[in-house]
Amino acid sequence: MTKVIKIDTEHITLGQFLKHADIIQSGGMAKWFLNEQHVFINGEQDQRRGRKVRVGDQIEIPNVGTFLVSRK
Repeated sequence: MTKVIKIDTEHITLGQFLKHADIIQSGGMAKWFLNEQHVFINGEQDQRRGRKVRVGDQIEIPNVGTFLVSRK
């Protein structure tokens, strides 16, 4: 099941997305999380916490879930 994450800006960083989606508790955990987990954005693996996530992007994290970024 895909969970919709709504943002009110054009884009957010992957680190901000992880916190906004309640996957991590603080922004400081993003580096650790991305070193430990595979993250796929629109089917491509990307571990950069500064990667821009835009409206319409689909993020898949094995054993965590699938997320779709939408406009608020």
